[in-house]
Amino acid sequence: MYSKLADTVSFIQASGINQGRKPILQPLVEYIQQKVDANVDININFICTHNSRRSHLSQVWAQIAAAHYKIQRVRCYSGGTEETAMFPKIAETFQDAGIQVDIISTGANPIYALKYDKNAHPIIGFSKKYDAPFNPESGFAAVMTCSQADGACPFITGAEKRIPITYEDPKISDGTDQQDEVYESRSQEIAAEMFYVFSQIK
Repeated sequence: MYSKLADTVSFIQASGINQGRKPILQPLVEYIQQKVDANVDININFICTHNSRRSHLSQVWAQIAAAHYKIQRVRCYSGGTEETAMFPKIAETFQDAGIQVDIISTGANPIYALKYDKNAHPIIGFSKKYDAPFNPESGFAAVMTCSQADGACPFITGAEKRIPITYEDPKISDGTDQQDEVYESRSQEIAAEMFYVFSQIK
């Protein structure tokens, strides 16, 4: 893990999580534990409306947490109910946390390579629908990271478990003096919860 990212992770772990969130996170803990016990692949698709902010934060931090706790066969994905673009501030927030961010392609929907360790396979970040070919067709947990997507998609084709773990949209701070603080705070909140989840796996 890159040294700056390791410092961020240490800070996040020391900060802990809101105790009231543990029951909300428990279904994801149980899903992962069942897969670990069965020695099978663990596919998790984090879903939000636009696949632009919260779902990317969740996907990337979950993948990093799995690597940190050496939980094998974890593959994290993200998608939306519609395709837009990964909001540039999210890439900046990852970079500020110590994740190496490289732009693979530009355009209306840029593609990013996100690396947390010099020898790790990069996480590929771009906006897509939750059922895009890039994502698994079946055998995955659908983690709904925003209430709008949770309400708009009563059924996720191929999901073997649906888990609502929703977060406030950092978009509310766009164009304000609080944007940097809000995006960093939301990133750290999601990171702390994903690290908690994977810390519970035996």
